[in-house]
Amino acid sequence: MMLIEETAVAAEVLPVAALRSHLRLGSGFAGPDDAAETAALQGFLRAAIAVIEARTGKVLLKRRFLMRLDDWRDRMGQSLPLAPVHSVERIAIEDAEGQETELPADSWRLVPDSQRPAILPTGVVLPHVPRRGSVAIRFLAGFGDSWDQVPADLAQAVIMLAARHYEDRHDAHARQALPFGVSALIEKWRAVRTLAGRGAREGR
Repeated sequence: MMLIEETAVAAEVLPVAALRSHLRLGSGFAGPDDAAETAALQGFLRAAIAVIEARTGKVLLKRRFLMRLDDWRDRMGQSLPLAPVHSVERIAIEDAEGQETELPADSWRLVPDSQRPAILPTGVVLPHVPRRGSVAIRFLAGFGDSWDQVPADLAQAVIMLAARHYEDRHDAHARQALPFGVSALIEKWRAVRTLAGRGAREGR
């Protein structure tokens, strides 16, 4: 499986003000130092969001992703590795020559789930994937477009982790461990990971 993030979180959506408040940093000076600090805080927030999303499998802010598989994991239904999924925009099967065929929207359906959303066939099974072919699934995932739509415990975990990154910015080793308070906040959101897209043809 290959998962590609096709869109990034916009800078203006990041909770820089909340992080400033948590760190008790001043603001309001529209000079180069303030701009540099804002950029640094945005970087720490992006890093914290990436860690929390990787640990939980939950997308905090809405983005578009592309998942490529060498085959369906199960033709009765294909799970998606991230949640929550708002929509599946396109599914296409590519053959060994690179010829792509888009699946009709009425041939499959998205089953939303807080842990493991899935694509199910409207018929008996999902379409056959040719030998040396692949499947491309483009989908939109995330709790919302703005920070206030992120669940409170996950949002707080991001702020706490970004603050730790800021405080330990000169000590790379200190940033490797996840603080206990952050781990406790995200624990209920963690999902047991399964393979999202290796099919039955192990020897292809």
